[in-house]
Amino acid sequence: NMSAGRPFRGCACFFTDNIFVGRFGLHVRYRDGPQLRRDYGRALRERGCRSEEQLREVLREIEAEVQRRKQLIHQSVERRAIISKCYKPKHPEVYTLQDSFLAPEFLEIVRFCTSPGADLQGLLSHLESFSDKRIYRLPVFTEEFCQAFVDELENFEQSDMPKGRPNTMNNYGVLLNELGMDEPFLTPLRERLLPITALLYPELGGACLDSHKAFVVKYSLHEDLDLSSHYDNAEVTLNVSLGKEFTEGNLYFGDFSQDPAPVPRYIEVEHLGGRGLLHRGGQIHGALPIASGQRWNLIVWMRSSAIRNQLCPMCRRKPQLVEAEGFGDGFTGPLGEEEEPQTVDLCALG
Repeated sequence: NMSAGRPFRGCACFFTDNIFVGRFGLHVRYRDGPQLRRDYGRALRERGCRSEEQLREVLREIEAEVQRRKQLIHQSVERRAIISKCYKPKHPEVYTLQDSFLAPEFLEIVRFCTSPGADLQGLLSHLESFSDKRIYRLPVFTEEFCQAFVDELENFEQSDMPKGRPNTMNNYGVLLNELGMDEPFLTPLRERLLPITALLYPELGGACLDSHKAFVVKYSLHEDLDLSSHYDNAEVTLNVSLGKEFTEGNLYFGDFSQDPAPVPRYIEVEHLGGRGLLHRGGQIHGALPIASGQRWNLIVWMRSSAIRNQLCPMCRRKPQLVEAEGFGDGFTGPLGEEEEPQTVDLCALG
């Protein structure tokens, strides 16, 4: 995948930063053991990591996660090849986005946003807004599509195909690029959303979200019940509830990660089937435990290379570019050895 002829890249911080220590609910940056003790010893003790053996176990877990991340690209390419060759979809039609999958209200919102004179105030009359945190809910998919998609995901989950987990915080779910859904489904969905995100999030590159990472997560009793507080490696996130039947499990939103308040204010937002929430990737959020049933969510992290090439949202530094597969983490490398031509930043226009 390329953006205007530039290959997509990752940032080297992926191998050192934002490593989640699940049992103590802490994200850490890791260089080596002494650094971890120095920087996080107190925070870990406060969360119950009090013995030397517990700390050694944490170090083992972190080292294993670093190694997993280093193998990730190679293993993902291998899994995708096996799935492409051996997996027989139950609902092959869901792999290619069709207008009939999209809620009529969603199509109406897109039509409004692409009409002459469309502005933010007009768009907001079509959306549900939550507090002042710039979180919006809108219909995305039909109920029929959601049922077929979840049925397909369950079919894949029950198959003997190799499966990669979405991230360190979700153990149950599916990486959609490994199912081959990036080009036929997710890229057109992201492009459909651009007129909406351009009006809602102009300063985050909402007009030029040129890549994504998409996955489905599953919450169910005896598996992943909830999701700890975090922010996304995205400029803008779309989170769609696909079903099935569940109770509780609201999302909660705190501060914007770059603008924390001394006393965070949290709001809860209920998930409704087929509807999506749009929010800034940097908005701190999580999911409360479900009380019964099972919930599947489609998560699309949408990224703008024009924005993140300036500053990596995960390490808050100029990105240190590394080779990547597919869309990588949404950064783009230089065009090549020649001097780069003058470019116009479309995100800065208008």
